[in-house]
Amino acid sequence: MSKPTVAVYKFSSCDGCQLSILNLEDELLDLAGAIEIAYFLEARRRTLPGPYDIALVEGSITTPHELERIQEIRKQAKILVALGTCATAGGIQALRNFARLDDLALAVYEHPEYLHALPKSTPLAEHVKVDFELWGCPVNKYQLVEVIQAFLQKRRPMLPTQSVCLDCKRRGIVCMVVAHGVACLGPATRTGCGVLCPASGRGCYGCFGPAPSADAKTVIAALLPVERYPGEVRSLFANISNYAPAFRTAAELLSATPAQITGENK
Repeated sequence: MSKPTVAVYKFSSCDGCQLSILNLEDELLDLAGAIEIAYFLEARRRTLPGPYDIALVEGSITTPHELERIQEIRKQAKILVALGTCATAGGIQALRNFARLDDLALAVYEHPEYLHALPKSTPLAEHVKVDFELWGCPVNKYQLVEVIQAFLQKRRPMLPTQSVCLDCKRRGIVCMVVAHGVACLGPATRTGCGVLCPASGRGCYGCFGPAPSADAKTVIAALLPVERYPGEVRSLFANISNYAPAFRTAAELLSATPAQITGENK
């Protein structure tokens, strides 16, 4: 009986999520006995033609060529997993979505007419059906193993959905906002990073995207009083996971007037 085939693809991204796959090491060797890695240019030259059982796709869609390519991959894959924050929320490159592409091109490139880009950097789900989204910058390698195993076993992946705040409490890490007066997106961000930033004395940057239960307005109200400079809280929301709907809405709200934010205007 043939093994299920897995293909790994990269779009506009830094390769960090693909490196998370390679960093599985022992776990990858165990998975290799259960799957056939049919396409993974970061790891091997030899490729096998599709269709594939699972496609793990890193990166956002930023060019017309990438749009055509992701549509073809969708046709070739029984299951498509968006891998990492670029694939699920547009990534750091989606910061350009808050400005006009033409203006940015003129400021950066000597010959912007040679630039072939879509107006926005967008997640995969805006263009094709995505069967599962695995958040993170980069993804948590243990969550990645769970996702692959779950689809091999024909079940839904079982991943935690709580916020980073709960992980801090479990580890006894003092609250960055309450104890240190540092703006932190922990209350609004999904778990998975191992609380790297709060454990190092920094506020959470929201790398793993919004938690399903996140209440952006409540978080904004808690963080505005501890801003160290004007616009700090907005810059946190308009960061790595900036184009995720909850964070994008928060960033747009923080661009409004103080009265609009607090709801005092009638």
